[in-house]
Formats: sequence, C-alpha cells, structure tokens
Amino acid sequence: MAQGDLSDFVKGERKKNSLTQEDLSRMTGVGLRFIRDLEQGKASLRMDKVNQVLEAFGAKLSPVPIPKGNVDES
Repeated sequence: MAQGDLSDFVKGERKKNSLTQEDLSRMTGVGLRFIRDLEQGKASLRMDKVNQVLEAFGAKLSPVPIPKGNVDES
C-alpha cells in the first residue's frame, strides 16, 4: 500500500458518508486524536484500532504481495 492510500481511503469514505471526524470517532469507539492521526498518515498506528475504523466502511487491513525487488528495506 503506497503511503497515503490508507489515510486517503479513510478520509474519502468518511466524507462520502457525510461524517465528521468526531462522528467517526464515536461510531468506531476510537479516540478523535487517533482518527486525526490516521487521516494525516501517521506512520505508526495500532492495527487493531485501524481495523476498527476500517470495519465501519466494510474494509480491513490485510497483506498485499509486492513484486520481488520492490521491497522497502528501511
């Protein structure tokens, strides 16, 4: 997943569903700060909480195979 894909997805789905960040926070049971961090593309977030948010939009985190030679070795 390219950087920004997750944050763009959540923000886009939230707006498509006419939800504020506060609405999404209440609806998913995660803190408002977490929603803000997620939408801003914070590099380290708890996966269980990310999945709580994604479930509201019928999605979840899962591994995506990447072609050999494209592995980020940072």
